[in-house]
Amino acid sequence: MKIAIIGTTAWGTTLGVMLARRGTEVALWARTKEEAERLDQARENTARLPGVAFPERLRPTDSLAEAMSGASLVILAVPSQEMRTNIREVKEHTQESVPIMSAAKGLELATAKRMSQVIAEVLNPGHRSNICVLSGPNLSREIAQGLPASTVIAAENAPLAEKAKGIMSSPTFQVFTSDDVVGVELGGALKNIIALGAGMADGLGYGSNAKAAYVARGLTEITRLGVAAGANPITFIGLACLGDLLATSSSPLSRNHTLGEGLAQGRSLEEIKASMGSVVEGVATTAAAVKLARELEVEMPITEQIYRVLFEGESPAQAMAELMGLDGV
Repeated sequence: MKIAIIGTTAWGTTLGVMLARRGTEVALWARTKEEAERLDQARENTARLPGVAFPERLRPTDSLAEAMSGASLVILAVPSQEMRTNIREVKEHTQESVPIMSAAKGLELATAKRMSQVIAEVLNPGHRSNICVLSGPNLSREIAQGLPASTVIAAENAPLAEKAKGIMSSPTFQVFTSDDVVGVELGGALKNIIALGAGMADGLGYGSNAKAAYVARGLTEITRLGVAAGANPITFIGLACLGDLLATSSSPLSRNHTLGEGLAQGRSLEEIKASMGSVVEGVATTAAAVKLARELEVEMPITEQIYRVLFEGESPAQAMAELMGLDGV
């Protein structure tokens, strides 16, 4: 079996390492020859996942045709704002019988669409039944270290979800399946917004009680939008939302939490993003979620406040004080 992974992100690299450790042949596609050669020579992704050695069966390549040739599954682990560009390139090299999996957690800024919707728009109609998504409490560094984790693979086509589960499961990576693609994707994307605010609450020293109240309200807000978009509300109290929300709102490995904490400490958005050297999905997703909520006429006060901090200059202290109902702050 061969898996093609599109994207040398930390998550894409982690999935490649995990699969290759099990003996699966993995082609990791890099956009340039220079990057592919650098990855192959170092046998690790020093920029995004330093210290994690590539197994023998993981092969970086800059040739999309080579990466896709003979692949049983194509995994797109790219930033959500680059999904459309990447799937356009992948389309030219894939057959309709080959499953496509999105491992990205975000909404497209221009359209407020989920990643599976973006993929479906670009692919030929006959390929759309072979789209699935992967999402859950999956901090890449922990999984790369071999620590146990669980995830959800969702597809409208149940046999496809089971097939993908068989490919992705391992003794330390437990996979569950779902037919609620909308809920799984929105849970994974929207929890990043709540995690930004959780980081702000920690940066402001609000304590565990206030943070717990905030996160619980955030879950309610996510569920409200998800149901309006057609999701099953039960999905949001499972791994793909609540599980992911708990991990992302508390772990120092969470980029969204780290960014929120930095904002609360007085650092600028640009400074924090530059220092992190990787995409923080919650930023663009916040703007897209505000757009989607207005289209669906759903009230999202937390998301609106996070938006004001990110894009309108409101201070984290003022935003969180308003959300917590604090006076005189």
